Amino acid sequence: MDSRLANTWRPTVNEKKFIETALASNLRIDDYNRKPIEYRQLTINFGREDGSSEVQLGHTRVMCFVSSQLVQPYRERPNEGTMSIFTEFSPMADPSFELGSPGEAAIELGRMIDRGLRGSRAVDMESLCVLAGKLVWAIRIDLHILDNGGNLIDAANVAALAALLTFRRPECSLGGENGQEVVVHPPEVKDPLPLIVHHLPIAVTFGFFSTENTMVLDPTHSEEAVMAGRMTVTVNASGGICAIQKAGGVGVPQREIMRCLRLASQRAGLITKTIKDAVEVFNKERASRKIKRHSTSVAATVSVEDGITSLREGPHRQEKSNSNAEQTSEDSDSDVVTMQEKLSSEDVKPPTLLTDLAEPEEQQTSRVKKTTKDAVKSKKARTRGERRRAPT
Repeated sequence: MDSRLANTWRPTVNEKKFIETALASNLRIDDYNRKPIEYRQLTINFGREDGSSEVQLGHTRVMCFVSSQLVQPYRERPNEGTMSIFTEFSPMADPSFELGSPGEAAIELGRMIDRGLRGSRAVDMESLCVLAGKLVWAIRIDLHILDNGGNLIDAANVAALAALLTFRRPECSLGGENGQEVVVHPPEVKDPLPLIVHHLPIAVTFGFFSTENTMVLDPTHSEEAVMAGRMTVTVNASGGICAIQKAGGVGVPQREIMRCLRLASQRAGLITKTIKDAVEVFNKERASRKIKRHSTSVAATVSVEDGITSLREGPHRQEKSNSNAEQTSEDSDSDVVTMQEKLSSEDVKPPTLLTDLAEPEEQQTSRVKKTTKDAVKSKKARTRGERRRAPT
């Protein structure tokens, strides 16, 4: 067996004999009461950010993060982007893992996943080209082993595929005077773009034992310490073989290899469906989060770029919000116009000054004479009334 990915745990003679005896009776010592060709339960979870996933295969847990940056392309491939895989084995996952630089096991795990992805050209690398010969997108896949329960290859492969399907890279455009200036648009201005994935290469691992040519699917941590050989078959849902890895260990007859290929093809279809279903649920939740976020920000945003972005991210709800905003704007504009027309139509008099209140001299003289006559008349009337009331 290849020592680079071999289990460093060494069981006792009795433990080894117990595992081999159980396998000879088509029994496996795990928590799932599986048959030799049965798979453990596969669970896929996603983070809130794009390009992050966590996969649990039995007791094996792997986390994956996908990121990107603009770099110069290779000279031999000026029109293609790049992809690199980095793995981290934490001592928390297995006591045999050590801190520091990646060991042989971590390097070999990354190579096996990279062979299935890049060898089969599952990801369209030409779509990652921004400016031929000058700038391309470099995709980085970081795998973190959280718990080693056996069969790290299959779990890490599913985690990488799930993260790639949910990853979004920023959209770019060319500008400047000569059209050679690259402008990277933030997600608030233009929607990020997903990667173009043609198919999903699924890794399926088999374990071989020296006793009675026993073969198991999806070996556990304890079975890896006992088995004498390993073979990993990478196939897609249509049955296309992407890669086969068989390094060292016991020999496997051709008839057994063909059987493994048939089993791997069946298992690849089921795993592909599981990944796509999980990604579809994540995309729906992502779309709902975007609609809620932009529906509250449209009212407070007046920039054209944000309005266009919100229309693209949530067409139905955002069109309604934008129509309401436009109607509100039209109503306010009409109110302003109506008020202006009203003010212009009315005969608004200027404020009266004290100088305007002053009367001419002739009007003042006539008014004084009239007031004096009225006072004399009222005095005579009072005098007559008193004489009449006086006793004779």
